[in-house]
Amino acid sequence: MYDCPITTVGELLEALEPYDPTAPLRLATQPGYPLAHALTCVVSTVQDTDDGAPPTNAYVVWLGAGEQVGYLPKVAVSALGWSA
Repeated sequence: MYDCPITTVGELLEALEPYDPTAPLRLATQPGYPLAHALTCVVSTVQDTDDGAPPTNAYVVWLGAGEQVGYLPKVAVSALGWSA
């Protein structure tokens, strides 16, 4: 289902490179009930393992999902490979 994983900031920048920087940016969520969300902000925190171990010196960048802006258009559902 997820044939193009993006796991680093560099991979995200590379994936966005071919697109017009003024194009609207949305976050697609919930493949079974596809919704479109705006993004709110980008933040960075120390990596926390959530298992009681102390945080490492590595950082994680977080993209905040914002307000729901509607249902995901069928063309986007298809492009993401979420269609049945």
